Amino acid sequence: MLYVTETTTKSHSPEYRLAVDALRGLRQDLFQDAFAYRPLRRTRTEGGPARLLPRPIREYAGFTPHALIVATALLAALVGGTDGSGPPLATAVVCAVPVLMTAVRPAGAFWLSMAAVPVVGMLAGDWVQWPWASGAFVSHLAVLTIVAVRTRPRTAAWMWALTAAYGMVMDTGFGPTYYYGTNTGAMLMLSALILLAVSVWHIRREAEQEVTAQATETAQERSRRTLLEERTTIARELHDVVAHHMSVVAIQAEAAPYRVENPPEELERAFATIRENAVAALTELRRVLGVVRAEDYEAPDAPQPTLADLDALLANVREAGLDVTKTVTGAVRELPQGVELSAYRIVQEALSNTLRHAPGAKADVEVGYVLGGLGLRVVNTAPPAPSLIKPSPGAGHGITGMRERVTMLNGEMTAGPTDEGGYEVAVFLPVQRTGDEA
Repeated sequence: MLYVTETTTKSHSPEYRLAVDALRGLRQDLFQDAFAYRPLRRTRTEGGPARLLPRPIREYAGFTPHALIVATALLAALVGGTDGSGPPLATAVVCAVPVLMTAVRPAGAFWLSMAAVPVVGMLAGDWVQWPWASGAFVSHLAVLTIVAVRTRPRTAAWMWALTAAYGMVMDTGFGPTYYYGTNTGAMLMLSALILLAVSVWHIRREAEQEVTAQATETAQERSRRTLLEERTTIARELHDVVAHHMSVVAIQAEAAPYRVENPPEELERAFATIRENAVAALTELRRVLGVVRAEDYEAPDAPQPTLADLDALLANVREAGLDVTKTVTGAVRELPQGVELSAYRIVQEALSNTLRHAPGAKADVEVGYVLGGLGLRVVNTAPPAPSLIKPSPGAGHGITGMRERVTMLNGEMTAGPTDEGGYEVAVFLPVQRTGDEA
């Protein structure tokens, strides 16, 4: 007979898991690869006060942290060498070495500083300040500060806890503290204040980095969303143009056989195939548009504008306060409706940007008809200096929308400030020539 016994394992308590995680952090911070080589890097000199220095001196400004560590080590050596009645050179070296070691092996420097404390005390022979002689006090405090700056707040907390435990052991188990007292309390109080300030600095810097990263990510997301919105707008507008042409093709293909007396059966089948393909293409076009159409989008009742409507656009802009002129060069001819719509929108957006960013300026719109396509140029002058109307900041969608329209038509576009302080938008939209033009 087979007996099956079930064993249930109780999950550990939160306190136990917290203690295990804390000990794991202690091992990772101060025991695991404690003496690994981690050299202190140079600081950046592109920004901050370093950029004000001359170039020859600026190259060495990156070693400022290294110079501070050396200066702190000299201070610890000076305090240790002049303290007590022991050999000053040996005491100075023992006090300075842990501080210098923080530049290459920070965790190891902490352990070396702990080991140097009783050595400095015995060399100095100063039992009044046991266990932290003056040199050891300055050296260990400097090591705690530098290692905390180079690591993280958790490491600073563990170093302070180990320093407290070490001081209590030295007070109770070693040294004549019964007669002279101890200065462990002063060490713990002062080091706690310094390590707290360093930890706050770490937390603030990490928060600033996180905010900067989030702001960068938000700006990128906003840019991508703007691009998608512009492309969606262009798709909606061109849908009406393409749908109109496809509907005309379907109607003409259906009516063509009736215009010929006794048409051949092959001709009727050909026109029927053309109509079926046109209807199928129109259906697919509407289905694709439904993917990018917003829920609140309503198809426009009026036909899409063309270059023939530029005069009405310029009249509206003049009523808004913009002095604008139009110049047309070349033989005016009818262009594909998609090109006419895109050209109209580009001029419209360029003039809107002038109204927003250069109130009071003058604008000139140039339309050039050439054999290879259509050229557009919208340039405005600099706004007058004493202007009562302040420029309004835009969302940055205008240039993006214009570039998307130009890219869709395989055109070219340049936009930027002029030498006179104005702004210029130049566009060329290629148009395939017809048989007569060729």
